This record gives sequence, structure tokens and C-alpha cells, in this order.
Amino acid sequence: MAQKFIGFNTQGQYKKFTLTDFELIKRDLLNAFNIRQGQLPGRPAYGTVLWDFLFENQVEASQQAIEREVQRVAGGDPRIFISEVVTFPQENGILIQVELTVTPSTDAERLSIFFDLQQRSATYV
Repeated sequence: MAQKFIGFNTQGQYKKFTLTDFELIKRDLLNAFNIRQGQLPGRPAYGTVLWDFLFENQVEASQQAIEREVQRVAGGDPRIFISEVVTFPQENGILIQVELTVTPSTDAERLSIFFDLQQRSATYV
């Protein structure tokens, strides 16, 4: 029997608040990317420090640090496995492409996440 994930979401939803399976996993991952590490009470390791990289020069060392941070954040969710992370410096932020596999499936999907410096939020593009 296939595993089914069911959750609740109010962001960008108007009538139907239930999310299931991959849509729920994407929302949970985006929530983790939108929370700065240490801001969630009682869970100091939850969230990300990727926002600090927006002000750094995008050299090879900082891109590798960004890729490690994406792997660390995704590693907190046992439902997913990230096989590839590619970063692209943008004028107003960072575009990160991840190849994500939902376990125990073998189907991979590529997601593009834009960390917008002006809006101070991460969104899927």
C-alpha cells in the first residue's frame, strides 16, 4: 500500500486547506526555507541560514556552503532525498534548483526556489 501524507495549509489557500503527498512535502520544505534558523521556539536547529548568503559574494566556496545548507535542511525531512543542488546568483537573490525524490519512490522532480532579497521570502518559480 502506498504511503499517503496529509497536512494542513493556509498560505495561498482560500477554501481547500488540505494538502496531500508531494504538494504537502513541497510546502513543508518551503516553510523550512522561509524560517531563519533559531527563530522557531523550542527547535533551535530548525530553519536555514541561507538568508545570510544573500549578502555574500557568490564565489565557489559560498556556493558549496549553500549546497551543504540545502542538504542539511532537506535532511531534516525523512520523506525526501535531494540528489542534486545547483545555485544561480541573481540580481535580487539566489535561485536554487534541487532534484528531489520522495522516498520510497524513485521518481525525481526538479524544483526551482528563488530566495528574494527584496521580499525576504523563498518561493517556487
